Amino acid sequence: MKKIVLLGSTGSIGVNTLEVVKNFPDKFSIEALSVNSNIELLKEQINLFSPKIVAVNDILKADELRSQIGNTCKILTGEDGLKEIAATCDYDIFVGAMVGFAGLAPTLEAIKRGKRIALANKETLVVAGEMVTHLIKEHNAELIPVDSEHSAIFQCLIGEKTKEVEKIILTASGGPFLHRSKDELKTVTIEDALNHPNWKMGSKITIDSATMMNKGLEVIEAYWLFGLSKNKFEVVIHPQSIIHSMVEFVDGSIKAQLSMPDMKLPIQFALTYPERLPANHVQTKFHVIKNLTFFEPDFYKFECLKLAYDVLEVGGTAPCILNASNEVAVEKFLNGKIGFTKIPYIISKSLEKIENHKHPAIDQIFECDKETRLFAGQLS
Repeated sequence: MKKIVLLGSTGSIGVNTLEVVKNFPDKFSIEALSVNSNIELLKEQINLFSPKIVAVNDILKADELRSQIGNTCKILTGEDGLKEIAATCDYDIFVGAMVGFAGLAPTLEAIKRGKRIALANKETLVVAGEMVTHLIKEHNAELIPVDSEHSAIFQCLIGEKTKEVEKIILTASGGPFLHRSKDELKTVTIEDALNHPNWKMGSKITIDSATMMNKGLEVIEAYWLFGLSKNKFEVVIHPQSIIHSMVEFVDGSIKAQLSMPDMKLPIQFALTYPERLPANHVQTKFHVIKNLTFFEPDFYKFECLKLAYDVLEVGGTAPCILNASNEVAVEKFLNGKIGFTKIPYIISKSLEKIENHKHPAIDQIFECDKETRLFAGQLS
């Protein structure tokens, strides 16, 4: 029986993780959960999975939860609560399903304890990839990616030699605006941007998919995950989202991982690796799919993807600036304060303004994130 800490239990990854856990009650139990503010769903999860500890980021919501469930489980609050769970709970697998920079600190605590990290929080590697990969080795922790693209690459590389890899090919759906012109993006609505053709995700990740920043962050994450040179990562548009990513080898062979879009598959693989356990939630029938198509990405239209490639090349705290300014810009867009095309504008201005530090220490990363958010918050 493996004990699991799940941070971000009410988001799409968190909910799917609990579905997987529910399918294997003899193999997994839930030790701790965390949410931002959705205590109604959290209460249901507490009743079903009986965690010993939960963390609620919103202090008022945490107080509300205490008044409703009494001593059912221990309730922690804020960032300190997340770190306490990661640093002190008794668990085997840490599932990082939180969205954004907030996932970094607790993930570092889990790494220092030598745990298996099932990582869906790509920002952890984007903003602190050099540090995270060093700590993984130092503490003999295990990092298994949960993102469908990185899980696909991970699976394709099993049994292969890194020196024989020619190229990593990350697939992207192209999001809801694949067939719209750059000029048309100036007038898209929040509802348009949240209407993803293939995946059901949280609002922030869905907007990142619409700008293709999500794919840019994934390129940076893949660089740190797989330890290849920066010129070996390529993005290809694949609207059907059946091929989740591919690996090309030096002899010209290409391995791909394919399935219908369902996040329970990579989540289950991350929890059970190196085993593959039976599951009936994914059924891929090629006679129904019929066609798989591919396009080159349009870097002129999807400026965020180009910006991500740029900061990967620059390194240092540039990816931290990219991530923080993007989080601020996406929140502004979702709140109706800026138009869709202002998102890459705010990111570009932040990269121009905020100083880049090579080989940053952890305090420099947190300071860079804070400084960037203050600056980006003033832009419109």
